[in-house]
Amino acid sequence: MKLQEITHVLEKVAPLSYQESYDNSGLITGKNQQEVSKVLLCLDCLESVVDEAIEKGCELIIAHHPIVFSGLKKLNGKNYIERVIIKAIKNDIAIYACHTNLDNVLNNGVNQKIANKLGLKNQRILSTKGNMMSKLVVYCPSDKPEEIERVRENLFANGAGHISDYSNCSFNSQGKGTYFPGETTNPAFGEKGKTNFMDETKIEVVVMNQEANRIVAEVNKVHPYEEVAYEIVPISNPNQQIGSGIIGELDNEIDTKEFLSFLKKEMKTECVRYTNIHTNTVKKIAVCGGAGSFLLNDAKRQNADVFITGDYKYHQFFDAENEIIIADIGHYESEQFTIELFQEILERKTKGLSIIPTSVNTNPVNYL
Repeated sequence: MKLQEITHVLEKVAPLSYQESYDNSGLITGKNQQEVSKVLLCLDCLESVVDEAIEKGCELIIAHHPIVFSGLKKLNGKNYIERVIIKAIKNDIAIYACHTNLDNVLNNGVNQKIANKLGLKNQRILSTKGNMMSKLVVYCPSDKPEEIERVRENLFANGAGHISDYSNCSFNSQGKGTYFPGETTNPAFGEKGKTNFMDETKIEVVVMNQEANRIVAEVNKVHPYEEVAYEIVPISNPNQQIGSGIIGELDNEIDTKEFLSFLKKEMKTECVRYTNIHTNTVKKIAVCGGAGSFLLNDAKRQNADVFITGDYKYHQFFDAENEIIIADIGHYESEQFTIELFQEILERKTKGLSIIPTSVNTNPVNYL
């Protein structure tokens, strides 16, 4: 397969436009057109992982964390980041990172993987993102219902009109359009020298910002007008499918200590650091893979009993204030199942590709 075919599969789930501003997801080394037969999956692309890729004949490494976060001014091997890049390039190994864009999706994202491991129901984004969508408005002649239907179906087929779990969503209204033909206008499209009126159908759909121009280009192919009349209007509505963290519920209330033991076992962690147990039972659980302390107030506002994440600092634990239980399971531990997630996504949508989870434990933290 071409490398870009593989990355396209991942970006259909987690578009690069969903990543945070500080992130560096995407293709870090390699060329989109290079052939890939074997891919190695990991959380962190370290030198030992590149060595494993060389040994197993993998042409591509897919990592959760980007090996390069900020710009490199020199490549002389003075640190592990530069050594990884040099070794990968020397051995024609591409490196692709899928990080906060995969964190920020509800379906098939990092946090859903954690939530599923814990058996959470009624999952939803903990902190939704706004300004990710636009309203696309397209005008069609009302006297041609078959053309209206063709335009509408084209919009839906190209991804417009998706709202949460609903598809093919649109609003349609009738009105009159006006236009004054130019000297070179086709006579079939209006009487020259005067303002013409036309009964029109207005089709309104929502589109993801990064898809808007592509969808308009597709509509142009089937629209009856010489010059397609359309509008793209940014909207600030939060998208319920995009954002940070997930909150959900257990099937039943469970003893708090029993849940913490269950958490330790299911997340395969050596240590769970947690705040005071102020409630005997818990049911509503919030999760965020990696470092998620910034979501604590969101978890509180939604009345979560427990907030599970990693990388909590000493003083931050005080912020629980006996209103919620903070459970820090470790950064690596919270995201380790992302490797499984990559494998599931690729196996569903690729054929003939050898997909190999790394055998290298890249967790930099050890426990006694």
